[in-house]
Amino acid sequence: MGAGDAMGAAAQANPNIDPGTSLGTSAAPDFRLVNQFGQPMSLSQFRGKVILLGFEDSECTTVCPLTTQSMVFAKELLGQAGSSVQLLGVDANPDATAVSNVLAYSRVHGMVNQWAFLTGSVAQLKKVWSEYHIAVQVQNDQIDHTPALFLIDQQGRLRKVYLTQMAYTGVGQSAQVLAQDISALLPSHPKLASQQSLATIPGQGPTTRVSLPAAPAPATPEGTTVALGPGQPRLVVFFATWLAETSDLKSELLGLNAYQTVAAARRLPELAVVNETVTEASPAAVGTFLSGLDLTYPVALDESGRLADGYGVQDQPWLALVNAAGKITWSHDGWLPVPEIQAAVTAHSG
Repeated sequence: MGAGDAMGAAAQANPNIDPGTSLGTSAAPDFRLVNQFGQPMSLSQFRGKVILLGFEDSECTTVCPLTTQSMVFAKELLGQAGSSVQLLGVDANPDATAVSNVLAYSRVHGMVNQWAFLTGSVAQLKKVWSEYHIAVQVQNDQIDHTPALFLIDQQGRLRKVYLTQMAYTGVGQSAQVLAQDISALLPSHPKLASQQSLATIPGQGPTTRVSLPAAPAPATPEGTTVALGPGQPRLVVFFATWLAETSDLKSELLGLNAYQTVAAARRLPELAVVNETVTEASPAAVGTFLSGLDLTYPVALDESGRLADGYGVQDQPWLALVNAAGKITWSHDGWLPVPEIQAAVTAHSG
């Protein structure tokens, strides 16, 4: 078995990535919407380029950022040949369809000049969703949509569809799968700038002892690390800086200072705050964001996504209470006022 065959087999066996499903060579339905600057754009205007077309909720905090990062990484892996690739997104949130919504998403993910994020009226978007078989539902104020990413060739033909899995470790691997398939469509068949194994990457759960580097911050000395694992109870809070689009992130992080103080006084589980670095727009994004914050705790960097997968993180932010044996006794999706966090921690500790 050759190296390519081995990688293909590993990708097929990896539940955290989708190697893609062939769509033959049928024509990709054309559409005309506006981008994040309010400029009209059509799919057909990019004829001659390979297109990655994703459907993204403009306020998504779950799977969409994983898709977005995979698209960017895939283009980067192609080096100069990436100039022959166009990244497109279509808004999949019927409640946030303004140009300002797609621009805000593009900004917090460092995508303003990396792609075209398209939107329009709800009727226009519904037509595109229908033509691409994208199911969009609103349930309990939450948007649920098909996390599909389409590969379209230079002649405007659909070639493959990929479904993003909710796995942080799969971001880089998915990017490699995309880049390999794009390379096959480009005349030069460029080699990828780097390659990694496509075998399943094991998560690092609460029963695993790990030491993560801490982000640079005013009160965090250089070289600081954050230890996690069994031995003592902890309240672990996962977040990404792009949450600033949908919440007052600085206030939420500063508010955790109060939990830190109360936890020490009442012997509650200590706080551990973890940044999902694998989904950040750049390695420097975290340090830049934290530079003006007076936090009394370090922020650990989950650079591979293994911790998030091991702790079962399904959204950002994500709170997980872990007992001394390394068992998750309570988890919560979204921010909570500190008194409510204290009450939940007290009720589920033991």
